[in-house]
Amino acid sequence: METPESIYSSGEYLERHPGWHAEDSAWKAGQILRIIRRNRLTLRLVSEIGCGAGEVLRQLQPQLGDGCVFHGYELSPQAFAICQPKENDRLKFFHGDIAVTGRTYDVSLVIDVIEHVEDYLGFLRQIKPRSEHIILHIPLDLHAQGILRNALVKTWDGNGHLHFFTRDTAFRSLELCGYRVLDWFYTHQAAELPPKTVGAKIARIPRRIATAINEEFAVRALGGFSIMVLAR
Repeated sequence: METPESIYSSGEYLERHPGWHAEDSAWKAGQILRIIRRNRLTLRLVSEIGCGAGEVLRQLQPQLGDGCVFHGYELSPQAFAICQPKENDRLKFFHGDIAVTGRTYDVSLVIDVIEHVEDYLGFLRQIKPRSEHIILHIPLDLHAQGILRNALVKTWDGNGHLHFFTRDTAFRSLELCGYRVLDWFYTHQAAELPPKTVGAKIARIPRRIATAINEEFAVRALGGFSIMVLAR
């Protein structure tokens, strides 16, 4: 039996997700820009840890100015083969671990990654010295509907999520690893991204109604949300 993280090197994850989620990258880049701009971050060196198909960095590059350099780090050989052809003079990809390099950055992006990492607390501690700020996108899989439908098993098997978070457990994890949360907001991917199934399309209606009435209730009861966090 494969270990939880070996699916990313064996080709199994690519088989399940042929685009390595590149189709969602423009939306994710928009959320990253939102938190960068509202905190007035001046960036010259940006890294993405677990950059996947490299499309998030490719989308960010024209938005952050000609003086900004981007480095993507990816351990999966399949994902690296997808992102490497997207390189240019200010966008480079590395098949390896940022923690063993001597490089430091203004900000490191960790977008939909920690839920896949077996020792995610050790991972967060290990990457902390590599950047002044960190921006994370973390799915909030722990919600009432998901527990009642036993959806966490499906998320584990289908998406490779090994850890399931609420906003509060995400914050506690960061604090435990020595980070200080500076800013955050919920992202509504289930309502804003194109639905992949008929069931997902139908579920958008109660989510949108509940969000309009009480966003916190919608997050905790119905799910379909993630959290974007700026920390240092």
